[in-house]
Parts: sequence; structure tokens; C-alpha cells
Amino acid sequence: MEKLKIKRALVSVSNKQGIIDFCRELSSLGVEIISTGGTAETLKKAGVPVTEVSAVTGFPEILGGRVKTLHPTILGGILADKDKDSHLEELEKLGIAPIDLVVVNLYPFKEVTSKPGVSMEEAIENIDIGGVTLIRAAAKNYRSVAVLVDNHRYDEIIAELKKNNCSLSEETRYELAKEAFEHTADYDETIHHFFIGDSLGFPALLNLHFEKVQDLRYGENPHQRAALYREIGAPRYTLVHGEQLHGKDLSYNNILDMDAAWATVREFEEPACVIVKHTNPCGVAVAPNLLKAYEKAYACDPVSAFGGIVALNREVDEEIAKKLAEVFYEIVLAPAFLEEALEILVQKKNLRLIYMGEDHPGGFWGEEYRRIEGGLLVQEYDLIRETRSEMRVPTKRKPTEEEWRDLLFAWKVAKNVKSNTIVLAKDLATVGIGAGQMSRIDAFWIASRKSNGRDRGAVLASDAFFPFPDVVEAAAQVGVTAIIQPGGAMRDEESIEACNKHGIAMVFTGRRHFRH
Repeated sequence: MEKLKIKRALVSVSNKQGIIDFCRELSSLGVEIISTGGTAETLKKAGVPVTEVSAVTGFPEILGGRVKTLHPTILGGILADKDKDSHLEELEKLGIAPIDLVVVNLYPFKEVTSKPGVSMEEAIENIDIGGVTLIRAAAKNYRSVAVLVDNHRYDEIIAELKKNNCSLSEETRYELAKEAFEHTADYDETIHHFFIGDSLGFPALLNLHFEKVQDLRYGENPHQRAALYREIGAPRYTLVHGEQLHGKDLSYNNILDMDAAWATVREFEEPACVIVKHTNPCGVAVAPNLLKAYEKAYACDPVSAFGGIVALNREVDEEIAKKLAEVFYEIVLAPAFLEEALEILVQKKNLRLIYMGEDHPGGFWGEEYRRIEGGLLVQEYDLIRETRSEMRVPTKRKPTEEEWRDLLFAWKVAKNVKSNTIVLAKDLATVGIGAGQMSRIDAFWIASRKSNGRDRGAVLASDAFFPFPDVVEAAAQVGVTAIIQPGGAMRDEESIEACNKHGIAMVFTGRRHFRH
């Protein structure tokens, strides 16, 4: 059936935005409208001719509205194949009129359950049964029925009806059916996610629902296609809701770097700056003001900072914008940009400016996923933050208060650098970072070399324990005064002895923070 004449429509919507004007247009085209309780009342008040479903079925709504449309007169009218004479004859014999258009959207389960403190009873009463059945029935029978679930489509559908003598093409009906199945699948997954939300562990069947945000310039390399998807329900404060204010389109690598930069800068309450290159921080600092934090972070590794991504946890003002404009950066992320700062930064044609908003609670939303060939790894985000009171000092010398401050800072940075990781820090700023090495001693020498001598008097953070005392011996050579690491190695005593020999204070956190 290439074109379907729309003569009779069933309308039952929870979200009534635009429904009055849509049904008024349908009625003006001669379409008979049947509807359920709340929707029917809305249309009647607006003067739109409507017949209540109960008048069609000869049966009242029951159980407080839980049962309204689940009736052979309705479902038969939707599921009849109009290309089959036997179906049409059966409808006529039973006195069932065919339904040509089903306009339904579902109870607002997602909106209701996103409210703090929602009860199970309230959630259950917002699980739509009849609406899902109507949608699926109409979508299954799209060759004979059109189904419409998205109110943003109302004007488009009316336009096609007016153009085609109140008919819809099979192509349109097929597209609407795909949207309908997507709508019900998302709805069911939202309910499933709510029910397992308080369960321990991971579900036996993992259904992921993401909506496309945009196509990207390319993937990791220009010959790879890529796109960004947002998980359904992701809160406003998450990276996928960041608003690009300026600059060229983003690539796959840009977003990976943005994710790493934003995750790191959110570790700090004080004004902080993080500069990232290839998903690893190459400069991190906190300071009494954002400009000072930026200058200290940039000083860590100016060579690597070139072409990097800058994340800031305070609004960007004119003063810091001038400094940022002196260096080639790919992206700047911040909670806000003052107008004077934007005027400066938009002069750099390709610089992407990402507005993140100022409402950023601690922690991360959802789970962490990583694709492998033929499968998916899932884990909780690494949200644990050790406190000083939980840590142990096994060495003879204890850290000074100044060293403690730098050790705790360096420990937060190390958590966000790819392992094996060594971070050297002084005065609440990194002075050298060794990332992603196969051996920890190599990571140390990279960090030390990048420090250009500033590691003398610095502290050292290692994301995992020392299997040998070699890092301690090397740290002593360059003048490191204190070390923070998880502890727990078979040869811990050898590392402790090496620290005692060189007068180095060492802190055991009791927990590692690998990042692969």
C-alpha cells in the first residue's frame, strides 16, 4: 500500500504540547478523532470534535484508568492488514472500524523517576501499558497504519497530509514506525534501569541506550569515521552537554582529551588549571587565583602544552584570556567565559571554546565502558579519594606540612595519569610527569627529565607500589624529599629502608589508582 488515506485517528498523549493544533488540523481535513480520558477532555475544551474510546468500545475505563484502550475494538482496528480482504471482512462482520493513524506518547516515567525521593508506588503508576501496546501494534502494521510518537513531527505530518489528499506515503510510515520502536525500546530500558538501580553488581543483560549528538570531523585518524553519542538520561553537568561557543568541529581525539582534562580539573576545589595532551595531563596546578594556576600549570611542560587542551574550574576572565591567547591550544573548557574574555579568544579562528556550566557535583554519572573486539568491559568510575587520616607513614622521617600539601595534590594528579605513572610536584604544581610507561623507573626518569632540575625539593607520587627500591634511589639522586604511593609490595621494606637511608619521608595510601 504505497499511500494510506487517513480517515480515522486514535489520539492518546501524556505530553499534550501541540496536540490541540494538530488535532484541529486533522479535523479540518475530515479525519475522525477518537481519544482517551485526559486527552479527550483537552480536545473537547478546545472545541475539537472527538469521540471517547469508551463510546467506541462500549466499555468504560476501569481500574483508575489502568485499562482504557486494551480492547479488541481498538486493537483490531489497528492490527488489521488492509491488503487482506479476509481481515477487512472480519472487521466488518464484528462492527470494528479500521484505525489509520495512532498518535501516542507515553507516561512520563523518566521525568517522574528523575525527581529526588520518588517512591516505588509513584514510579509504578507511571509505567504505561496501553500506550506501549498501541504504539507497537501500529508500528508492526505500518503498511496499514501510521504511528506518531514525536510531537515535533506534527507540523511535518500535517503538511504531507495536505499535500497528498490526506494520505501518508509508505516511506513516511516506515520512518515513523522506526521512531516508534526506538521510543518504546528506550522507555522499557529506562524502566529496567530504574528497577535495577539499587541492585548490587552488574545486570546479566546489559542494554545501552545512547542518542546521537553529532558527527565528528574524524576518528583517531582522518581515514576513520566517528560520532558522539549521549547516554539517555545523562545529567546537564556531564561532558556530553558541554556547549561549543566557538571554533571548528570536534574530532574523536578532541573529545577523549576533553574528558581527561575535565575529569582531572574536577578533582580540585581550589582554582585549578589542567593542560592535557593525548589524554594525559602535562601540567596541573592550583593557586589562590586562576591566572596563577594557569601560569604554574603551563610552566610544567610548555613544549607538550602546545596544541593541548586546557580545563579550568573557574570562569575565564579577560586577564587569563590574554594569557591563553599567547599559546596555540586546541580547546579551552571552563564553567563560564566573561564577555570580555570571549572577545579575545574568538579572535583565534579554530580555538574551540566549551562552556561547561557551573553546576558540577562531585563524582561521575553512570558506569565506565570500554569496547573490546566482540564485547564490552564495564566498571565503576574510580571515585574514591583517600584522606590524610587514612594514610600511613612507615619511614622514620614524617612529611612536613608543606610536603603533605604537595603529596596530596600530586596523589590526585597521579590518579588521572595513565599508568605506570610518576608525578613530581612542588608548591601545588606539577614539575614533571611520566605517563604510561611499561616500567615505573622509566616513568620516573621521564618525569625527572621534564622537570629540568625543578625536581630538587619536590615530592613524588606513584599510582601503584614500588616492586623494587630503584625509584626511591633515583628520586634521592635528584633531591626528592617525600614520596606517596599505595604500598603493599613484597619488597616494601627495601623501599622503606632506602627512604630512611636518604632521609626521605614516605606515605602509604593503602590503595592504588591504575588508569589504563
